[in-house]
Amino acid sequence: MTFYQLAQNRYSERFFSPKEIEEEKLRKILEVGRLAPTACNAQPQRFYLINKGTEAYEKLKKVTPFHYNAPLVILVAYDLRSVWTNPADHYYQNYNSGEQDATIAATSMMFEAEEEGIHTIWVRGFDSKSVVDIFHLPNHIVPVMMLGLGYPNERSKANPWHFQRMPISQFVKEI
Repeated sequence: MTFYQLAQNRYSERFFSPKEIEEEKLRKILEVGRLAPTACNAQPQRFYLINKGTEAYEKLKKVTPFHYNAPLVILVAYDLRSVWTNPADHYYQNYNSGEQDATIAATSMMFEAEEEGIHTIWVRGFDSKSVVDIFHLPNHIVPVMMLGLGYPNERSKANPWHFQRMPISQFVKEI
């Protein structure tokens, strides 16, 4: 499958099978997140694994209803101590690369999971402070998103709005 086909076929899974993800596939997915490009190679991305059936998963349910019973959720965050900053940017003051770096890593893991036959859902429906508090994360760790992973079940299908895409002219402008 080409990357274009992979991007075209991937959709947010909301119906996960209870089947666990094989360790070898999970290691590969996490490795792709580790290899993802980051600003100045600062590598601030951090991944916290939350397995279904654990105390951590029960805590997860308290901070978001959007877990969709995925057998594994990766909390993707960044470490403020490791981010790249741009002091030359006078428009976007206090810019740091953490959210972008973590997002690139999460997107890379999402596509690697799809390549491995594992479906994903991108979740941002949570309050960051609640996540930090319930998982006792240090103050320098900033939650960005959660990536639910698992195999699809028999109800699996793309949400109809997945196929509703704006034309490319809405995205591309020459300046």
